[in-house]
Amino acid sequence: MMLTRGAVGLLRVLLVLLFLATVVGQTLSIPGELSSLAQADAPAIARLRWPLTVAAVVGMVCVQVVIVCTWRLLGMVRTDRIFSRDAFAWVDAILWALAVAWLLLAAGAGALVLTIYVTPEIRDPGIPMMLGGMVLVATVVVLLMVVMRALLRSATALRDDMDAVI
Repeated sequence: MMLTRGAVGLLRVLLVLLFLATVVGQTLSIPGELSSLAQADAPAIARLRWPLTVAAVVGMVCVQVVIVCTWRLLGMVRTDRIFSRDAFAWVDAILWALAVAWLLLAAGAGALVLTIYVTPEIRDPGIPMMLGGMVLVATVVVLLMVVMRALLRSATALRDDMDAVI
């Protein structure tokens, strides 16, 4: 139990740092960087400045939702209430946030790959391969979360059965 408390404490510190990094990213870094690129004679970026900003901010909000839900689930682990019906709301919120982030990534990757292959001057396969890899990794994460939710459901049912027997 002591190891779990230490891991939960350390994870909470890292989650706070990650949350703060996403707030800085969505309020300062991303909008500032896209504004600089739009002003630096990059017409392709200039017309995509606001859609890219919105997509980046929504993506970071998805990360923040996952952070908050993970924080709440860690609290449930700490008090030994993780195998309860209350955990499902937090796990479902994580799943929805991951699904939204996956849709953003897949749509953005698809649009970028289409743009690259329609433009005759650009034929480098590196970017589409990288984007495909990112979509693949994101798909694995979403499906892994679906499996983890099913495991939580089974463990919760078993715990309910054990509580009824005892």
